[in-house]
Amino acid sequence: MLTLFGAPVEFYLFGLTLLGVAIFHHRTLEVALTGLAVILLYQGLLGAFPTGQGLPALGAHFAHEWVILTNILLLLVGFEVLSNQFEQSALPDHMPGVLPDSWLGGLALLAIVFVLSAFLDNIAAAVIGGVVARHVYKGNVSIGFLASIVAAANAGGAGSVIGDTTTTLMWLRGVSPLEVIPAFVAATTAFLVFGVLGARAQQRHQPILAHDEPGHPIQWRRVAIVAIVLVSAVAANVAANTLSQGEETAPWLGLAVWAALVVTSLIARPDWSVARPALKGAMFLVALVAAASLMPVGSLPEPSWQSAFGLGVLSAVFDNIPLTALALEQGGYDWALLAYAVGFGGSMVWFGSSAGVALTNLYPEGRSVVAWLRQGWHVPVAYVVGFAVMLLLLGWNPGGASAEARGEGAPPAKVSAAH
Repeated sequence: MLTLFGAPVEFYLFGLTLLGVAIFHHRTLEVALTGLAVILLYQGLLGAFPTGQGLPALGAHFAHEWVILTNILLLLVGFEVLSNQFEQSALPDHMPGVLPDSWLGGLALLAIVFVLSAFLDNIAAAVIGGVVARHVYKGNVSIGFLASIVAAANAGGAGSVIGDTTTTLMWLRGVSPLEVIPAFVAATTAFLVFGVLGARAQQRHQPILAHDEPGHPIQWRRVAIVAIVLVSAVAANVAANTLSQGEETAPWLGLAVWAALVVTSLIARPDWSVARPALKGAMFLVALVAAASLMPVGSLPEPSWQSAFGLGVLSAVFDNIPLTALALEQGGYDWALLAYAVGFGGSMVWFGSSAGVALTNLYPEGRSVVAWLRQGWHVPVAYVVGFAVMLLLLGWNPGGASAEARGEGAPPAKVSAAH
């Protein structure tokens, strides 16, 4: 393995890819595909793939990754189509009459996203929140509030084994669902920080509508379609992870969402044209996650609250799935604190999580790292406050090694949800 200043060359190539995404945010797909191609070319000619050298090794690597990558693709495009059904239902037009006036309305909207994400995939929660925000704020949603929506989606799933990929992976590897529930201590604390600050800033940017706009009757059949698709997603996620015995054989969650979308389109047809821009965003994240999976990350620092905090910061730009898998193989982490760190950490940059990519498909202006950090500064602050409060209240409570690390379990699992 070739190194430069003590680090593998692949990390520099991946870092340049991330820098390119940050600078050329109007050409993110092209940058991500170029970065992936350069990394593959380098490893094929001068280095080695994570599974060895040669095309068979590359095939073996993607045979292990294809479920995750396919789920990302299916879910990002599928939930974009679902958001169109939700928008056409006219239910978002009636939310001003439900949400409180003033900045409390924005806080209530973020709370809805938070709660939804504990049961749904964080992508679905984020796009639903984004669609409602577009209506209650007359289309004038600040990038800072977009960051808050993503943060709410990621925070809500931190303590639920069906709310985020990282917690699902922990569940599959033998971590009890009860062990990750304390993550809600940090997530709720963080919510109180970014929720209040984000909602107040959005109210100054564009006040929330006080009343429903007339002339938008609710189409209940489309509301029913949204409910059917979401219930199908939850059922598929629980069933797949309960029956998988440590390894998912197919992208069941993404397939279930698309099966429900196709069947329910016979009742009310969505605008399928929204799938095209969503596909571009999905391909960007697939390329970025694929590049991250090729990084030669063989081990992590010794388990400690400091290393867990660092992994959360790293998750803002690096796929948290391999980081979580390595932590599980290593053992000795506080799984609840780690779940919060790597789950919520991706909110700090727009491409740090699938929820952020999905939301910026609806709001392309959000694809600016500088603007995201400048207007969404309250999200990193909330991450630090939430982490500190949980550590002070509950302490560092490391769990044991995973079943795989003890040699008792199955090979590394593939999970059904996206980062």
